[in-house]
Amino acid sequence: MTATIINGKELAHEIRGSMKEEVSQLIMNEGLTPHLTVIIVGDNPASKSYVRGKQKASDETGISSDVIELPSSVTEEKLLQMIQELNNDHEVHGILVQLPLPDHIREENVIVTIDPDKDVDGFHPINIGRMMTGEDTFFPCTPYGIITMLKSKDIQIEGKHAVVIGRSNIVGKPVGQLLLNENATVTYCHSRTENLKEHTTRADIVIAAIGKPNVITTDYVKQGAAVIDVGINRLEDGSLTGDVDFDTVKQKASYLTPVPKGVGPMTITMLLKNTIKAAKGLSKQ
Repeated sequence: MTATIINGKELAHEIRGSMKEEVSQLIMNEGLTPHLTVIIVGDNPASKSYVRGKQKASDETGISSDVIELPSSVTEEKLLQMIQELNNDHEVHGILVQLPLPDHIREENVIVTIDPDKDVDGFHPINIGRMMTGEDTFFPCTPYGIITMLKSKDIQIEGKHAVVIGRSNIVGKPVGQLLLNENATVTYCHSRTENLKEHTTRADIVIAAIGKPNVITTDYVKQGAAVIDVGINRLEDGSLTGDVDFDTVKQKASYLTPVPKGVGPMTITMLLKNTIKAAKGLSKQ
């Protein structure tokens, strides 16, 4: 068998088309334009590239957005003060502080300062708590995108065994919780897990979020499993590859995401979906 490829770029384009219509209706019927403000600290090239992608996607869907660029020398106090000002600005519906931050700024302090009702990244402890208890909230964007990709192909989650490789607060932990919320049986694996293959070869769904190129080969995958590759790794020749050895695993998996054009475009799309949701929440107050 050869895996069906879940093309995140195509799916994202389709979802953004629906969101564009939704935004158009909000503007026309309620005079409400969803607005996202992104704060970027320092000159990290990857962060700047991500932010440009978010701006472009916002423009495509009719969402208003702006970027506040701060020097890496900015104090934590100044950054938190700026976030509070945005919290109090009713024209701003979503706030995102691009990570990573300089070492002198405590990431956890930044995350908790953002108003949970404007936390379109879905990282605030209140929103994480709501997710844990199965409430509707802003879900972290990459995990939200992964669940959306599985559902787009009608891949059964309920009752299936899902193995998540990775335990980061951004991807691993929340995607496991979202799978659990969909009634999957979830196993978390990580760098300290012994006999990783024993777990992954029993999985109906594998989420690879390790950050190491091509480490998940065909002998880690059960025949017919759905495999979602979250990794983005740059090789010496400048090309991008995932955590999954695409060419071999596609011969064994039933569904597989590519890198690039896989999970990445969906992450930005879910951010915009959360921004529209935040705008709708404010419009009802």
